[in-house]
Amino acid sequence: MFENAGNNKIVATLAPFGLALGMTAGVVHAAGHGDRFVTSGAGEGVVTGYGECWNAVGGASGVAPCVTAEPKEGDADGDGVPDSKDRCPNTPKGAAVNADGCPKDSDGDGVPDFKDNCPGTPRGAKVDPQGCEIVGNVTINTTTDHFDFDSAVLKPKMMSELDSVASRVNASPGNESLEVIGHTDSTGPEAYNQGLSERRAQAAADYLAGKGISASAMTVKGMGESSPVADNGTREGRAMNRRVEIITR
Repeated sequence: MFENAGNNKIVATLAPFGLALGMTAGVVHAAGHGDRFVTSGAGEGVVTGYGECWNAVGGASGVAPCVTAEPKEGDADGDGVPDSKDRCPNTPKGAAVNADGCPKDSDGDGVPDFKDNCPGTPRGAKVDPQGCEIVGNVTINTTTDHFDFDSAVLKPKMMSELDSVASRVNASPGNESLEVIGHTDSTGPEAYNQGLSERRAQAAADYLAGKGISASAMTVKGMGESSPVADNGTREGRAMNRRVEIITR
């Protein structure tokens, strides 16, 4: 009888703790002891701060399985991808991300969806910083005609190519910036050829401006004889090196 009374006393003492655990899901503390109990609230075993496995109701030890609390992982930028897996921390709020936490780029143009003003651009298209398609790079007068020796005068076939460039730029949905670059062959002094290349580039830029391309959207640059595309040792090669290139950005 004394033994039973002792057991009843133990059960009566622990019962309030069991009731508290049975009623509360998550983490609770045993009153007056500071032991950490973890429970799912479904009656499984719980683990105390000392690593003991107890029943959620009644306080009996040796109950399995025990439930342990997994620490909640942080997500500093709030994109739904935990920090330990986030390869692109500090993603702007609201930006759609992939499984790695990086902003999505649905059309693969290098501009993330949240910045892309022109979604759905064709694969491989050249785009501006807003994701809108722009005209690709152009080399003028390497196939249809060439500058005469020591001349910066545009020929009719060159003008025809520049007309095509202007038409494409004016019809493009993007905001192109054009870099117009002039070149020469290696005949004559290097310093003189530098100036000649700049005059050739300026002639092309002036023509494009007359076709509606804003001068503020163009920069003019001369490369002199430093960037040949053909052999300066031949007449044909020298002619091909007398050219203008237009790079779009």
